[in-house]
Amino acid sequence: MKNVKIVLVGYMGSGKSTVGRIVANHLNINFLDLDDYIEENENMSIASIFDTKGEIYFRKKEIEYLNKIFSTDDSFVLSLGGGTPCFGDNMRLVNDKTANSFYLNVGINELTNRLLKEKSHRPMISHLHDEELTEFIGKHLFERSFFYNQAHQKIKSNNNTPTEIAEMIINKLA
Repeated sequence: MKNVKIVLVGYMGSGKSTVGRIVANHLNINFLDLDDYIEENENMSIASIFDTKGEIYFRKKEIEYLNKIFSTDDSFVLSLGGGTPCFGDNMRLVNDKTANSFYLNVGINELTNRLLKEKSHRPMISHLHDEELTEFIGKHLFERSFFYNQAHQKIKSNNNTPTEIAEMIINKLA
């Protein structure tokens, strides 16, 4: 494929990185995870950036690196962090740069089940008690859905395997 840019948005735990790798592999193009890209360029984990430099610094770097990624002529599948679409003009930038943005829409209960298993690795939720997680996710999804729903395509992905979701995305490419 010549110069295709695919962007996956959705809440943490929605499968953006897993599905993105499958799509990129199928299309034989690069896969980029924005959080990994930031960690590599900043030589720090996301958790360390939040702890030492704060969320505002992180969000500024997020915008900077998002612009840098889109400035290339390379084809790629890009997985955004769960909060990325909600800050600055990030969603507008994404939709201006590609016709292939996809919202991986996963329900609250499924997200809770997934995130309970990896809570300690997620700075936004690591401090929460297990019983607080569902309410936290619900509140966040309510706040963020406005931005997520600006994606060109919505993929309902509660009961599908990552491979099935990747196939749905590939079949909807503009």
